[in-house]
Amino acid sequence: MQEQTINQKSPTTANWLMFLIPSLLGVFLFMAPINYQDSITIPIAVLAKSVQALFEGMLTTLVTVSISATALATIATKIVKPRAILDNSFLSGLLNPSLAWFVVQQLGAIFVVMTYFEIGPAMIYDGATGGLVLHDLLPVLFSVFIFAGLLLPLLLNFGLLEFFGALFAKVMRPIFGLPGRSAVNCIASWLGDGSVGVLMTSKQYEDKIYTEREAAVIGTTFTAVSITFSLVVIAQVNLEHLFAPFYLTVCLAGFAAAVIVPRLPPLSWKKNQYIDGSTDLVDHEAIPAGSTAIRFGLEQGLLKASQVTSMRKVVIDGLKNAMDMVFGVLPVVMAIGTVALVIAENTPVFNYLGMPFIPLLELLHIPEAAAASKTIVVGFADMFLPSILAASIESDLTRFVIAAMSVTQLIYMSEIGALLIGSKIPVKAWELFVIFILRTLVTLPVIALMAHIIF
Repeated sequence: MQEQTINQKSPTTANWLMFLIPSLLGVFLFMAPINYQDSITIPIAVLAKSVQALFEGMLTTLVTVSISATALATIATKIVKPRAILDNSFLSGLLNPSLAWFVVQQLGAIFVVMTYFEIGPAMIYDGATGGLVLHDLLPVLFSVFIFAGLLLPLLLNFGLLEFFGALFAKVMRPIFGLPGRSAVNCIASWLGDGSVGVLMTSKQYEDKIYTEREAAVIGTTFTAVSITFSLVVIAQVNLEHLFAPFYLTVCLAGFAAAVIVPRLPPLSWKKNQYIDGSTDLVDHEAIPAGSTAIRFGLEQGLLKASQVTSMRKVVIDGLKNAMDMVFGVLPVVMAIGTVALVIAENTPVFNYLGMPFIPLLELLHIPEAAAASKTIVVGFADMFLPSILAASIESDLTRFVIAAMSVTQLIYMSEIGALLIGSKIPVKAWELFVIFILRTLVTLPVIALMAHIIF
């Protein structure tokens, strides 16, 4: 039906402009490398830095107020249960979370208030724990999230994903054993946010488009960390000028993990059956006879662009993205980040967990291997923590390796892991940890090789 609609009505000039202008602007803002203050970065990062400079000294207060207000609004929602919020899917998701996420959110608010006013146990607000998260990390995230959220519709709403999805259709099946449409999930995560990819995958699994194996592989392998998050990570280790080779390294290591990890247990144990147990598989990906990937991609992209009938709705989508990131993600980062750093600074837990990796790091000739080993397993809690812990490491090469590793490990419980467990995608918590370790073992040699070439 969709194909007939495309072919029966030729795209107008307005359709082409609606497809090309926002998409090209989005590609420029999020992907174009530019020279700024003697370093290579991307335009969205320049905008974020401008906000940091403009509101210097105020961002910490804004972050504290945002997290505290979210916690209070959530408590009020739980007690009063206003229909205006509960009946609104967006507000309900933001202010009426599950019990587990409610606890995490409140913990984040408690920590941010303690740290801002420096009250309570010093190990909470110390400059190496909560103080580091609040004063160094969250202001950067706040400014990046504002622009990323507002401008993401340029990439997501005007046909760019549909175009690239069709182009990758003939790549996904032979290399990864996945439907071509899974490329769209990957691109949605890459250009937007990993949670987008998880939600898309879960929905298509529920609709019997993906099998159990396909959903598990896509959810754990192709919910790629976005360019925006990657930029924050490389900035945290003070290597922004190496963003281009850094992201190339991330892509190469991610490719290796995507080829190898799904062929190992537990992903290889997943069955090729649908959610209802049926095994009558259907091909949903075929490009129409007589068409080409580029032509079909353009048709799909133009169709998507033609469906944008209200720029007001696009702006609202951008505002929702920004609100979801600021009010939904920041409290989690504050809570998980502070707890993990308190454990890292005051206990030998991560030292013990990382010890088995010291011989591997030494074999790969990574300087300060003992210090680097402490950052490896902590990434399972949150993607930002390895780069935070790496700040004290002197070797640029080692900080580069840690930053790239944290991005390619992919499974972090502060967001993606929790979303996977809460979704219909058939993966368990212990399987996620095994996949996390496997991804680490596969990507680390690739990253180390690239690091030695770069440095």
